Amino acid sequence: MNFVDELKIAATEYGLNLTEDQISAFNKYYELLYEWNKKINLTAITEPKDVAIKHMVDSLSCFKADLFKENTSLIDVGTGAGFPGLPLKIFYPSLKLTLLDSLNKRVKFLQLVVDELGLKDVEVIHARSEEAARNKKYREKFDLATARAVARLPIICEYCLPFVKDGGTFIALKGRQYEEEATQAQKAIKVLGGEISDIMPVKLPEIDDKRAVIYIKKIKSTPKTYPRKAGTPERNPIV
Repeated sequence: MNFVDELKIAATEYGLNLTEDQISAFNKYYELLYEWNKKINLTAITEPKDVAIKHMVDSLSCFKADLFKENTSLIDVGTGAGFPGLPLKIFYPSLKLTLLDSLNKRVKFLQLVVDELGLKDVEVIHARSEEAARNKKYREKFDLATARAVARLPIICEYCLPFVKDGGTFIALKGRQYEEEATQAQKAIKVLGGEISDIMPVKLPEIDDKRAVIYIKKIKSTPKTYPRKAGTPERNPIV
């Protein structure tokens, strides 16, 4: 089956109601991803069914109606090929989206997708998160931050929570070790000004594995010492 058919099946099985315009946008996104992946390494997942389930539906698994409101601002940190940020924008068009990635080739791809799909209120930034999070334009300015398959939770919290304003939420899409990571990250989350508000297990269509979305509410400002300089969180995580 082609990508459109696979996406329709996967979305229905997951309980997502996609419009024809959204399906068309997802398909164009897939086509661009497939073509650009021949030139630069965007993803190891390229088959229509796998992209529909493991990229598109998985990205949408973190959507919560009470968090995504009119004109909600979201920064997707280490977005890579645009997951979960771009699928969330297609699904919820009023989202004010910022895509952040450290590799210029990926940034060029992301800007192309934004332009080709005619997406509004999307900014694509070429920068490391450690640098961007110290920029007054971005620090504690977002209602939401997301990260998917970037780093272990104690580390990615240091990259993402500095972007989130007080009362906002950091959304981490995690794999099978999410329970262990949530435990390991308790100190980091507290130090960085957050607390876990929800852990939502996710079951994707036809995928037999453990994964979950962890929601971390920002309850106080992140100390100015964070994030530390590049490489430090990996070598010396807050645990």
